[in-house]
Amino acid sequence: MRGGVISAPTLTARPNPRPPLFLATTLPGPWLLSTARPDQSAWVVVDRLGCWIVPAENALLAAGTGVVLCGTAAFALGPWLIRRIPEPVLEEGDTKPPYAELAGPGTRAAYWCGGAAAVAGGLIGWMLGTSAGLAAWLILAVVGAVLGYIDARTRYLPSAIIWPSYVLVGLALVAGAAATGEWGSLRRAAIAGVIGFGVFYLLWYVFPRGVGFGDVRLSGLLSIALGWLGWGELVVGLYGGFFLGAVIGIVLTATKVLKRKQLFPFGPYMLVGALVGVLAGQQLENLYLG
Repeated sequence: MRGGVISAPTLTARPNPRPPLFLATTLPGPWLLSTARPDQSAWVVVDRLGCWIVPAENALLAAGTGVVLCGTAAFALGPWLIRRIPEPVLEEGDTKPPYAELAGPGTRAAYWCGGAAAVAGGLIGWMLGTSAGLAAWLILAVVGAVLGYIDARTRYLPSAIIWPSYVLVGLALVAGAAATGEWGSLRRAAIAGVIGFGVFYLLWYVFPRGVGFGDVRLSGLLSIALGWLGWGELVVGLYGGFFLGAVIGIVLTATKVLKRKQLFPFGPYMLVGALVGVLAGQQLENLYLG
């Protein structure tokens, strides 16, 4: 079960299968929220931050597990994977540092990958708790940390990592659905994967210098995981990454940090956007629909 809602008068967190939160006032200060359930008419004043980041069931256990497992896995496996990625065939005029050099001595690749994965795993565990989708998202946290590091350094997202990740994430979601009976979430994940891949494929087809095909491959993977959680998470996760990457790309181009036709590492922003989708996708959907 995802999320939790603070209820009066005990002020304890309880499992929440997605009850709507309705905004009662937008005045500065705390927000007044209601669960809008017939058996709970009491209104509760909740701190503004608390209404956005509400821990899931067994959040501390899941967050601690995410930090330890994801951080350790990315620290150990990240450099090992990077050194073994086959080099891509570059177009005329394109250059990139060899993958093996990214994980060589003195690069601190293990610390970057491990640190990013630990942070992502902790936040994901806090929001998802011990739910059926946790395993898939922890796998994605490790994979995302490694891919983000590679893309930031080379402006390439290697398919040698992305395609196997589809299998790992997909199997984890199938196992979660089989264990909990959440087959509807699995169907939504599959549909979302097709939608996300299709949207980014269209962007790549229209604007190939702005969106690389590695971004297209990554979009499908992220969309599957986001779609398992819900349509709000999918929209916020994909659009948030696109918006963040576009804004920062414009700023870097305007300040001449990047040349106008220079390739831009869009993958890290897609990954951050997906994390935002996990943290705030459901809440933004509720506010929009409410």
